[in-house]
This record gives sequence, structure tokens and C-alpha cells, in this order.
Amino acid sequence: MADNHSLELLIQSLRRLPGVGVKSAQRMAFHLLQHDREGAVQLARALEHAAGSVKHCSLCHTFTEDELCPTCRDPRRDHSQLCVVETPADQAAMERTGAYKGLYFVLMGKLSPLDGVGPRDIGLQKLFDRISSEADLREVILATNFTAEGETTAHVIAQALKGRGVQVTRLARGVPVGSELEYVDLGTIAHALVDRR
Repeated sequence: MADNHSLELLIQSLRRLPGVGVKSAQRMAFHLLQHDREGAVQLARALEHAAGSVKHCSLCHTFTEDELCPTCRDPRRDHSQLCVVETPADQAAMERTGAYKGLYFVLMGKLSPLDGVGPRDIGLQKLFDRISSEADLREVILATNFTAEGETTAHVIAQALKGRGVQVTRLARGVPVGSELEYVDLGTIAHALVDRR
């Protein structure tokens, strides 16, 4: 059989993506090489360009090609609110709601002692420095995920911000809109009851 080093390298590279195992990586590689070589070249160029030009916003830590991201440059944003999220995908989800008009800080992760992820790994000091430097800041909204790690991260941030003269709030948890109680998990119902208004 001919040398398949390049094919194996492609498959192993695709496996680095979250949720992609050997079979999925093979299917993607075979599809690109068999049916869409132009797409494969386009994907390679896009990845190379993004890896070389996308960096972190100097204020909010999200991805951008400039020193400041478009959100941080927007003078219409509410500088009295800072929403802390785990990832750029979480920030994008918040933006899609159209309900939040403040600023962001993207942690690029969450505290996970079992995985060796500590405060330095997600840039908590940069967050605290930002909070200290924002003169108009009145509220920090903790919008980390409702996982054990996300809850731990929110707790650590909330404790560190005590006595800093800024209100710390947490996203509410509850029953999703349009759902029926009999199909909602018990933990969600319990949190909705506690967080009722």
C-alpha cells in the first residue's frame, strides 16, 4: 500500500476538534479529498489565516483581529455593566438575545481543579484588573455555565469582588420558555422554585 502519511496527519489533525473521534475524522478527511478538494484548500487557508491574525481583545479577552473588538469599541454600549462569560461562543449567544447592551469579559475557560485549570489559566487577574479600572462599572453579571466548574468559577469571582463597591449578580436559572413541567428535570424545577420572583 502507498504511503498515507499525509492522510493520517489530516485525520489526526481533525481529531483535535471537540467531539470528533477517529471515524468522524476519517469521514471528513475522505469527503474533503474525494468530493471537495477546493473546499479542503479553502479550509486550510482559512485556518492558517485565522491562526495568524486572530488574537485576544486587550479589554474583554474575546477573539478579534484588532487591538479592541467591535463590542469594546462601540460607544453605545453600557459601561456600567460587565458580563463575565466562559467562551466567545457564550458571548455570541448573549448577543443574539438582543437583551444585553453592556460590556463583556471572556474567561476563555472555567476553573477545573481536577483538570489542572486554575485562576491563572483563565486570566482571573486580568478580569479583576479590568473591574478596578472601569470607573463607570456598577454591576458584574456572572454568566458562567450551570455546571459544577461554572458554578465554582462564579463563586470564586463573586467572593473576590466582595467589598469592591460593585454589585455582583448571577444569571437566573429556571424552566425554559415553552416547556412542560413534567418533562423538565428535577434540578431545574428546584432552582426555578428557589429563584422565583
